Amino acid sequence: MSTRPHRYATATDGQRLAVYSAGPTRLPPPPSTDASGAVPPTRLPPPPSTDTSGAVPPTRLPPPPSTDTSGAVPPTRPTLLLVHGYPDNATVWEALVADLAADHHVVTYDVRGAGRSTAPDDRSGYLLDQLADDLRTVADTVSPDRPVHLVGHDWGSIQTWHAVTEPAHAHRFASFTSISGPDLDQAGHWLRKAPDGVRNVLRQAVRSSYIGFFSTPGLPEAAWLSGIGGAALSALERVGGGPRVPAERTVRDYLNGLELYRANMLRRFARPAERRTGVPVQVLAPTHDAFMVDQVQSNAGRWADDFRFHRFKGGHWSVRSHPAPVARRVRAFVREIESGAPRPVRNLTAQQARRHGGAFAGQVAVITGAGSGIGRCLAFELAERGARIVAVDIDAPAAERTAELCSMITPGSGARRVDVTDSDAVNELAAWVRDEYGVPDMVVNNAGIGVAGPFLEAGTEDLKRVVDINLWGVINGVRAFAPMMVESGGGGRIVNTASAAAYLPSRMYGAYSATKAAVLGLSRSLRGELAAQGVSVTAVCPGLVATGIITNARVSGMGEVSRTKDRLNRLYRLRGYTPEKAARRIADAVESDPEIVPVTGEAHIGLALSRLSPAAIRGYARLAPPV
Repeated sequence: MSTRPHRYATATDGQRLAVYSAGPTRLPPPPSTDASGAVPPTRLPPPPSTDTSGAVPPTRLPPPPSTDTSGAVPPTRPTLLLVHGYPDNATVWEALVADLAADHHVVTYDVRGAGRSTAPDDRSGYLLDQLADDLRTVADTVSPDRPVHLVGHDWGSIQTWHAVTEPAHAHRFASFTSISGPDLDQAGHWLRKAPDGVRNVLRQAVRSSYIGFFSTPGLPEAAWLSGIGGAALSALERVGGGPRVPAERTVRDYLNGLELYRANMLRRFARPAERRTGVPVQVLAPTHDAFMVDQVQSNAGRWADDFRFHRFKGGHWSVRSHPAPVARRVRAFVREIESGAPRPVRNLTAQQARRHGGAFAGQVAVITGAGSGIGRCLAFELAERGARIVAVDIDAPAAERTAELCSMITPGSGARRVDVTDSDAVNELAAWVRDEYGVPDMVVNNAGIGVAGPFLEAGTEDLKRVVDINLWGVINGVRAFAPMMVESGGGGRIVNTASAAAYLPSRMYGAYSATKAAVLGLSRSLRGELAAQGVSVTAVCPGLVATGIITNARVSGMGEVSRTKDRLNRLYRLRGYTPEKAARRIADAVESDPEIVPVTGEAHIGLALSRLSPAAIRGYARLAPPV
């Protein structure tokens, strides 16, 4: 249990909740206690009533504090309320509190049954409605005049979701950061409808198999008391890097918290309710969470009006093992909310929100070659899924037009004219993105050109140009952005556009195939190198996609250039695979962090043949293309 000074807040059913504070605050001294030392609960007025149209008038915060004779306003610090999970107590937050307390009023408390808080005698005392009411009680006690910013982990996140989706409580919360814990009702809908695929539902079912064990009478108690459960938990805690701060748990933390599962799981999953929230929400998903898949967490984007989703390197107990990335995201989110500046909220229909969830919501994606083709369509697709786009292209008006259209979907997109062959220019781009948007969540090195014709007839300048753009453009992008993605705590994605030509050699595309094979090889090597830092690398391999790449391609040794390009363009049009369709395929696939994304049917077939029948691939390389 925590050794920090504490006081008690009294829950609505009489339970006493141990509350701990750290960091500067202007709040008034705590109210007087009764003979037992408990603080009577504070209750603010209920949210304003709705008018006949059902609309809720905007919430009015108290006026700013009065200024002194110089006009200066006494400093105020936002209040952060941190809610722990199972089988932890408030000490799980110690590393994070030490970081955030420098510029925030940070409050933690022991959830009922854990730490110094009392435990109800009946299982009904652990129902989510009561836990949400406890959270409201603590919030009203520590910050009676201002909404608080919430951070929840594991079961702390689950009960906090329940509070922010409860209309009677939501107006008391300025923001919510969720770590490794979904809303149970939202998760119930996700499990039933499988909007992100049956495969992900099955993956989550495997990771949640412990729930059945915890719900069985007697067995989990025996495991904890015998020490077997503690040994298993210690092994799971090491997944993703392991905690730097040892856990300070007691036997009552292990045993009492089992009632959380027994009181709520079956009830919520059997008949999930529709629970939405207007509270700004960010979900932080560790890359090596032993109990949660990304999709069940990003699913919250279907239920939250103002939502963002970020990944970072770490395991389930990342609040202890990797506190710095968590603190950085929390601090930035709170600063954004407190500034009162307009936020990039997705302008989606309910149908679009249900279809896409929130896997890219609130993220920043840098896309080179975004002025046309797959790059532009991928920018639109990611913007529709909630990302802010930095559109990069050597054609400035085209990049600006892409950013303008993306901002109509998700506000906050920008554009830059950059020649990707210029390493200094790409480094300047990376610095600008970091200053304007922060470290990006995704970088798509997509800029490329086409070269066709016999290799021996290609000019030196053409060969140099295709290598500089197709290969060095990717190298420059990786070298500029990967270090900052690693430094920020990982969780980012690098997507490099290769081609099916990387593993489908052709007598007419030797130079082009060489550059794309190099991009594929580089991507696969980087994937291994950066895995330990939590940054994923994916190579995208389109096939025949009607992007217009042939129009600007260099063609030699294939007859009259314009007629050759017309024949090639006709081939692409007959194939009928649009860049919009390719963009959807890429966005869907990247969510799962694959090593390679073959896009078209021929790309899939070629990849399979390259692995199963190299002789067939060698034969294909000798064939003349049908142009």
